[in-house]
Amino acid sequence: MNKDEAQRRVDRMLAFREELAQVESEGLLSLTEEERRRLDTYHRGLQSELARLFDIDVTGTEKQLSWGMRIVSLLGALAISAAIFFFFYRFWGLLATSAQVAILIAAPLLATIAADFAARRERSGYFTGILALVALTCFILDLSVIGRIFNITPSQNAFLAWSAFALLLAYGYGLRLMLVAGMVCLLAFLAATVGTWSGCYWLSFGERPENFIVAGALLTLVPLIPHRRHPRFANSYRIFGLLTIFIAILILANWGHGSYLPWTTKAIEYGYQTAGFVLAAGVIALGIRRRWAGVTNLGATFFVLYLYTKFFDWWWDWLPKYQFFLLLGLVAIGLLLVLQRLRGARREVHP
Repeated sequence: MNKDEAQRRVDRMLAFREELAQVESEGLLSLTEEERRRLDTYHRGLQSELARLFDIDVTGTEKQLSWGMRIVSLLGALAISAAIFFFFYRFWGLLATSAQVAILIAAPLLATIAADFAARRERSGYFTGILALVALTCFILDLSVIGRIFNITPSQNAFLAWSAFALLLAYGYGLRLMLVAGMVCLLAFLAATVGTWSGCYWLSFGERPENFIVAGALLTLVPLIPHRRHPRFANSYRIFGLLTIFIAILILANWGHGSYLPWTTKAIEYGYQTAGFVLAAGVIALGIRRRWAGVTNLGATFFVLYLYTKFFDWWWDWLPKYQFFLLLGLVAIGLLLVLQRLRGARREVHP
């Protein structure tokens, strides 16, 4: 059992207690005092054991505090990383080259060792996350500054190195923030590499949104590799990859000049508009079938966004503004009714 599974188990216990209290208040079920005592003893003992092993939240108040601690730890990590960045550029020119290289090599190693020490001493992972982000910042500065010192030609391979380091920290300590950082760097590397295959300079990869469609598709396929130790990571890859694809299609649906396709601008835009609707509908269906709530919500969000974008193209210039927004509201109500019917049909199939 990992931390996520332990938290879900405790959440089920809390939901069970609430439902049991509701059922008893309606007179449908009544436990004897002995049964209630045994159940409460079992739940308290299991919660205490899981909290001791995984440092999870066993009450609603603890969950609220945990969210606050996550926000504080993230802000603290960003502040410390910024301090290190500006320290480098404030005093860097005063150091000899040998001292610069020694600091660059030692900084990410020391931060990683500190993160490992924190991971062994605390179960919540907050301090580990702060130190891991500091280590990643040091590593990014390491490659960037060493490249300048020794006049190394820059390339997209730096993104791959940064991604590998961030993913090692993510999988080593179960840090979702490091996973996001690793995916961003990996996305930049894949998009830049695809761009170089088409003859573009690697720094110009952002000018071609189709580079990100290929990179996003590759990230979406990562969950095909089993994630037994960190099962929540699979969904993060899936959501991040699909989000990248949807955004790239949205850009191309309104800016056909950025496409590699040898078609007219209008043909490219119409093609990607159609592809966006088809992909969003397919993602919604896939999410419902596999019970991936995040995937379903993402598909529904971009389906509505694509639809509203088309409405803007069609009617913004000639409809009065109050009629335009009234139309959007009516469409939203219509979509809500359709989704309600789908949910009802799903409930009849799977009661």
